[in-house]
Amino acid sequence: MSHAFELHKEIELAATPEQVWEAIATGPGMDAWFMGRNEIEAREGGTTSLTMAGQTETATVTHYEPGKRFGSRTADGDDGAFMAFEYLIEGREGGSTVLRLVQSGVLTGDWETEYEAMKTGWDMYLHSLGEYLSHFAGQTADVVSAFRPGADASESWAAVRTELGLGDKVAVGDAVRFQIEGLAPAEGIVDYVDMPTFLGVRTGDGLYRFIHSGADRGNVLVLGHHVFGGAGAESTEQAWQSWLNGLSVA
Repeated sequence: MSHAFELHKEIELAATPEQVWEAIATGPGMDAWFMGRNEIEAREGGTTSLTMAGQTETATVTHYEPGKRFGSRTADGDDGAFMAFEYLIEGREGGSTVLRLVQSGVLTGDWETEYEAMKTGWDMYLHSLGEYLSHFAGQTADVVSAFRPGADASESWAAVRTELGLGDKVAVGDAVRFQIEGLAPAEGIVDYVDMPTFLGVRTGDGLYRFIHSGADRGNVLVLGHHVFGGAGAESTEQAWQSWLNGLSVA
């Protein structure tokens, strides 16, 4: 069964329209706050790509108005499914910007679960966009993606909290300290909490995102980190994947 949908989100950002445009309409900009690794051909009719977990999804740029409007759309699948995105940028007095997002398309299969995941996921990703623009604007991120399927939710979050030095109850502003084997020690704060799905940490060098898919989507513990300062994406990703692989969360 297929289901057409349209999802609207809006956020005010402490950044100029030009900074917001760079963050939502370029590959390096998207890599600094969104999922996976992104490439964007800078023209209407160009191609975008999102690569994650070894899979690449492409789309066509449908709107390209620098500083104002950016949109893309995937091709229709054999089942009629597709995704379309439109970002509208509006500058405000004082140097802030309002970003409006519209995601629309057709979902198939268990569309209710997918729709809810997108709706809550955008809240976290748009928050990450705000954190990037406020603390790391203009910097290039190493994208760190790691996955642990078949991970029980309660055991996964217990392991994450232990690694971060957090107690059972987690709140925004809580102090965090962690040491992943092969990486330098890090300190920061919790900057986003939407348990049992999302936990975000901001350090002096990055945005660290811990995500659990839930039972309906495979019980996958996902790491989606954005690390600034050129530590090296491959070695950092390998260190975090090794940490995930060593967890007793099945």
